Amino acid sequence: MKQKFATMKAAARANPNSDHATRDQHLSKMADLITENSDAIIAAICEDFGHRSPIETQFGETLNALADIKHTRKKLAQWMRPEKRSVGMHFLPARNEVRYQPKGVVGVISPWNYPFSMAINPTIGALAAGNRVMIKPSELTPKLSALLAILIAQYFEADHVTVITGGVDVAQQFSALPFDHLVFTGSTKVGQLVMQAAANNLTPVTLELGGKSPAILDSEYPMKLAVEKIVSGKLFNAGQTCISPDYALVPAEREADFVATVTATARRFYPSIFDNPDFTAIISEAHFSRINGLIEDAQAKGATITEIYPEEVGKPANTRKMLPKIITNTSDDMKVMQEEIFGPLLPVVPYNGVDEAIDYVMDRPHPLAFYGFSNNSTFVEKLLHKPLAGGVSINDTLLHIVQNDLPFGGVGTSGIGCYHGFDGFKTFSHAKAVFHQSKINARSAMFPPYGKTMDRLLGMLR
Repeated sequence: MKQKFATMKAAARANPNSDHATRDQHLSKMADLITENSDAIIAAICEDFGHRSPIETQFGETLNALADIKHTRKKLAQWMRPEKRSVGMHFLPARNEVRYQPKGVVGVISPWNYPFSMAINPTIGALAAGNRVMIKPSELTPKLSALLAILIAQYFEADHVTVITGGVDVAQQFSALPFDHLVFTGSTKVGQLVMQAAANNLTPVTLELGGKSPAILDSEYPMKLAVEKIVSGKLFNAGQTCISPDYALVPAEREADFVATVTATARRFYPSIFDNPDFTAIISEAHFSRINGLIEDAQAKGATITEIYPEEVGKPANTRKMLPKIITNTSDDMKVMQEEIFGPLLPVVPYNGVDEAIDYVMDRPHPLAFYGFSNNSTFVEKLLHKPLAGGVSINDTLLHIVQNDLPFGGVGTSGIGCYHGFDGFKTFSHAKAVFHQSKINARSAMFPPYGKTMDRLLGMLR
């Protein structure tokens, strides 16, 4: 791993700022990798999960990455142009500009929940910015990780993009390399360790973490419309999505209607669970047990668990598919209200008045995502003005992350920095300030020895 890194650093030193044609070629290669191997990618991810809906893999992984590449190739020449900046009046006719230059070698540590797109999407931004990339995929998706290593080696030179596979010990060594930028997607706990390792090299980091992303329902918003978006966002990938709606804040008088509508909508979307090819399994036995532990803890502390599929309770399953559940009568001491769920459980928190709902969110760590359902502009503006969150979708869930011209990132415990589109290009570039002095200038008036001339000049500048 260290030798590969050294080779990449040497290559970046030899060619520190590739032109548009070269960068576009690399993006084209990545598009070819995806289109020519999509079936193999889908199959590998499905095997890693025990079962992963092929449709969800296409939406969340391959098509998502292809759309990002298409947008980036279309805009890249524009992004690469020097950016003109204004000049202070006293320095005219000089001129200012910002030039975006590659940082060098970028490290990407990707997660298991979207093992392909979360490895490739940051790589797209890094390649667009002219960098070289080392990828460390998750050990929890060994089939996809091994396939990714093979495909990257087939489509890219080893000194331009490479994949390092291995377990936790390899990830620790990887994060300790002196990258020019490091991207990590995963839990807040591991993100802290990655940031500590990067700090030893003063490596800048982009951390895409998680947290408890709320959905707030206005008292007058159509229940069916809101629930359809919340349920589809919650159960996509069986809730194993960092921006999944973690819990729902619902007007107290609408709570019973909300629970009934969630139940009916889930059963309409997924008539069954265990034998349904559209419903994804939980990634591992450890995560399956963790989610069951959240349910048991909530029950022991007084929560009500609503089984959406009571007829399938106790039914044997060949995979780690988990039956979706609604949790009501929640309290702050329950683990399900403290930890990111990352599974098909939906806690419901009743509120009285929008200010109470907003205070509930603001009393907790900043979420990665925030969802508001309202046609009332005053209600929406309150949601957008007060709580701080990484990203927001109004009257929908998840879709802000696939807008190629919007940044994706968290804030506080949900992350640091962002990427996607031009924001990703900037993240993986150094914005180099350039001042061009004109032939006609008054620079000599600032030379020592200082005297009355300098006093008059300072007087003019005050």
